Amino acid sequence: MADQRQRSLSTSGESLYHVLGLDKNATSDDIKKSYRKLALKYHPDKNPDNPEAAEKFKEINNAHAILTDATKRNIYDKYGSLGLYVAEQFGEENVNTYFVLSSWWAKALFVFCGLITGCEEQDFYVSPEDLEAQLQSDEREASETPIVIQPASATETTQLTADSHPSYRTDGFN
Repeated sequence: MADQRQRSLSTSGESLYHVLGLDKNATSDDIKKSYRKLALKYHPDKNPDNPEAAEKFKEINNAHAILTDATKRNIYDKYGSLGLYVAEQFGEENVNTYFVLSSWWAKALFVFCGLITGCEEQDFYVSPEDLEAQLQSDEREASETPIVIQPASATETTQLTADSHPSYRTDGFN
């Protein structure tokens, strides 16, 4: 199981080609021919009592699915199975960005920029007493605010007069 996990996250894209018995320079026609030949040989219907054949058939299907998709094949050739995993997690368009940002020089650049700009950890500690005083002050201000205008009923209309004081009319006209 550990070997399979390690193999599934390899950084070199060669094992899928070996599953199909091909080299990296194989054309799409070569991939298709090899897939058909191996799929017929290891198909579970032709090998009903052989669980190893079923596993091999799954590997062959997986290799074929990846190597016939041009985008996935390009990612696999460049970054291996780890690249496919990154594409699955972050999207195919973000694979290059991920590997650039995870390179040693990008990490060194981030550390250097942090040191050169003088970034340092700052304490944003608020004592419980100060927090309690602030909450009490906010509650006091909220309770001391008077209500200036009562809500109007559905038949009343509110108009602002020239001196910005509301005037109420209950006759329904403006």
